[in-house]
Amino acid sequence: MIGLYWALSYLMGNFMTAYFVGKVYGVNLQAERSKNLGTRNAGSVIGKAAFVWTFLGDALKGVLVVWLGYLWQLEEWVMIGGAAWVIAGHLFPIWLKFNGGKGVATFIGVGIALSPSLFLWMIIGTMLSLVFIRSLTLSMVGGFIFYIGAIIQAGKLEPYGLLIIAIMCMLIKHMSNIQESLKRRK
Repeated sequence: MIGLYWALSYLMGNFMTAYFVGKVYGVNLQAERSKNLGTRNAGSVIGKAAFVWTFLGDALKGVLVVWLGYLWQLEEWVMIGGAAWVIAGHLFPIWLKFNGGKGVATFIGVGIALSPSLFLWMIIGTMLSLVFIRSLTLSMVGGFIFYIGAIIQAGKLEPYGLLIIAIMCMLIKHMSNIQESLKRRK
């Protein structure tokens, strides 16, 4: 059952909302600006409506994976593994030669569905960082630090291990954005 759930989670992550939103608008987002199939690129290239639809679709697949875990009455660590796999599917979709999005919207859906109280620390960390750093990209890193700190404080490091690995993969995918934001601060 675990293997089936995790495989299904990865496949659900492969649903790239931005790809289909781009098709509706007649735009190949893989050929525009960052060439990324994510919320930010959809919004930058197509506009606010594309941003909203892409965000909702990508967040929803994260929520659905967690809800499916609850429906199947899976153990917490198994659901958290499913959350990591849906993010991995978004980052590395097999049908697009492993070239997907950066995972933030999917992570938001997963984080809220798994534990709103832990996810609140992601929000607090991002907002506090934003006050001082004034860069949403860099503030997101602050949010992840607070989120992982909250996981450790709650004594849930072991069950959340795969999700922390997924977060590290997301940060690697964001490295060019992080470097660009750091250059602008100099």
